Amino acid sequence: MTTPITNDKTYPIEEALRAQKALRELAGEGPEMFPIEAFVGMISDEIQTLRERGHKDDEIAQVILSNSAIKITASDIAEHYASPDDRHHH
Repeated sequence: MTTPITNDKTYPIEEALRAQKALRELAGEGPEMFPIEAFVGMISDEIQTLRERGHKDDEIAQVILSNSAIKITASDIAEHYASPDDRHHH
């Protein structure tokens, strides 16, 4: 089953990851690995939204733990969260 595309120039993360995985396999490379700092930076938009909706970092960490093999704590989230200025400054 194919994930629907929202328009001709934006794609769901699952599609981007599927394409990257195929390219890395073709190149003979293993999966790309991210340190926890980079991972938290990547999900900081979602963390911000969840915090604004009243969710605590321990709840966010639990959702990640329950839905992936990523070992993360509320402390990791608090320590490595990228503020909106840090995320959108580039």
